[in-house]
Amino acid sequence: MKRRTRNIFYLVLFSFTFAVLSSAEAQQAEKIPRIGYVSGTGSITNPGPYVEALRQGLSDLGYTEGKNFTIEFRGAEGKGEAVPSIVADLIQLKVDILVLPIVSALRAAKQATHTIPVVMVTQADPVALGLIDSLAHPGGNFTGITSLQRDLAGKRLELLKDAVPKISKIGILLDTDEFVAPIGFKDYEAAAHTLKLHVQSLGMSTSNPDPEGAFKEAAKDRVNAIITMTSNSLFRNAKKIAELAIKNRLPSMYEGGTWVESGGLMSYSANDLELFHRAAVYVDKILKGTKPADLPVEQPKKFELAINLKTAKQIGLTIPPNVLARADRVIK
Repeated sequence: MKRRTRNIFYLVLFSFTFAVLSSAEAQQAEKIPRIGYVSGTGSITNPGPYVEALRQGLSDLGYTEGKNFTIEFRGAEGKGEAVPSIVADLIQLKVDILVLPIVSALRAAKQATHTIPVVMVTQADPVALGLIDSLAHPGGNFTGITSLQRDLAGKRLELLKDAVPKISKIGILLDTDEFVAPIGFKDYEAAAHTLKLHVQSLGMSTSNPDPEGAFKEAAKDRVNAIITMTSNSLFRNAKKIAELAIKNRLPSMYEGGTWVESGGLMSYSANDLELFHRAAVYVDKILKGTKPADLPVEQPKKFELAINLKTAKQIGLTIPPNVLARADRVIK
């Protein structure tokens, strides 16, 4: 009798243990990967188009948000000083992957983690920034896409001069608090010298952006065209900057097509939405076990010229037919 009781006890104990282990395994199997995303300009109520492009990319790969992935979105709302703490917060949450589109976030992640995979979508040169060893063999926990936008400085100046042959002095609107701004300005300066143009730095700060002040400086220095270097604070003021360029009848060139949609005259760049859509492929491969170090960093295969004819009309400019023929996208 005692033996039978003991056997029943062991059977119950075994069943209980098996149930607990099975439950734990089920919970582990049901664990949904979390993707941490940091936007320099977005907010929880207005995340912006880029994170939506990432979501669409994942959806196209068969993912369903809430079922086999979630996005931990964080928006700095243009407050660059908040970015490092936002990155630290996501690392503390132990997200499975970080998708980071801004240099300050990438640098913060580089210092804070060597284990969480980081998918970058950046305009900057990640090798020059010390984020990876090389584009072909990134090493470490960083990979992703770089558009190397600064390498297009000469092409933007050339297109702007072709559209407005009489320009001679171009104001480069930049964020004085942006880490890569001086490097970007030097790229424009070198290219301008080759094209026999003069460039003038027009600075705005992250903490106190003053577009009106920058355009007053441009008028004082008799600048006859504007190129805007993309940054968080400037991007949040995109519509205002475009309006001021129109008001001052200044032809304007930008480093992204979304600026042209906001009223800018021209842009020459990669298609940013396509880059974020493509970033989903990196997320997918990492979630399936590929190490970031084994995923080469990609560059865009195509760059687009966008022209806003409505803006051209507002500033009294006729775009030459040979320039218009080269446009990939025309806004009327």
